[in-house]
Amino acid sequence: MAKSRTTPLEAEPGPTRHRGVQQFLKELGPGLITGAADDDPSGISTYSVAGASYGYATLWTALLSFPLMAAIQLMCARLGMVTGCGLASAIRTHYPRWVLWFACALVIVANVFNIGADLGGMADAMQMVTGIRAYFWTPFFAALITGILFWTSYRIMARVFKWLTLVLFAYVITAFLVRPDWAAVARATLIPHIEWTKDYIAVLVGILGTTISPYLFFWQAAQEVEEDREHGKMTVAQRRGSTNRELLIAKKTLSRGCCFQTW
Repeated sequence: MAKSRTTPLEAEPGPTRHRGVQQFLKELGPGLITGAADDDPSGISTYSVAGASYGYATLWTALLSFPLMAAIQLMCARLGMVTGCGLASAIRTHYPRWVLWFACALVIVANVFNIGADLGGMADAMQMVTGIRAYFWTPFFAALITGILFWTSYRIMARVFKWLTLVLFAYVITAFLVRPDWAAVARATLIPHIEWTKDYIAVLVGILGTTISPYLFFWQAAQEVEEDREHGKMTVAQRRGSTNRELLIAKKTLSRGCCFQTW
């Protein structure tokens, strides 16, 4: 249940014309980052394979996955904002311990494969750009990301990731530069095409799996908790509850982030 509480957002005056853009940028937070982060190297690799193998035939999955992804991430965001704790903590509080361990085990397995695919995708991309073999880049990126996690703060990482989402506008620009057959694009997007073959079903499973990734559920709730900590709410009691305005902002930013992913 949402309840009233005083927050920095409520203490500020309403946005004016001069502050419209500034307020818009300020509201972009965990929802945008999480939605955009779903477009990770493993996802890009999956979409590239789908496009190379079947052309426009899998475009209709974007219309299917967008509402599912938005709804799931919004639920996780609200869970973190209202309970004041992450998804794992909420499971531990309301369900038997074996449910928590089972959920964590599934996430660990999924994360190991996902991280491996992401590191491999980044390494392969750098090999294409620099000519240096991918197996040199894999440990480099692993060490770099580990160092960032240990020696930077959440505030710095959130700011950097927020601005990195601008890179995803390259999708929109590329869509016009390659001059696709827009009639074929619209037809493939609106009319589902299914082939009852092993390879096509595998591509569909890969698309849905990389779009609605398990780690995003935990990440989204955890990011909302980190945002509250940045605002000085260090205990669960202080973080518990959320205003209607905060829930509305979370809904808007999640929609924008999911739009980035759909592109």
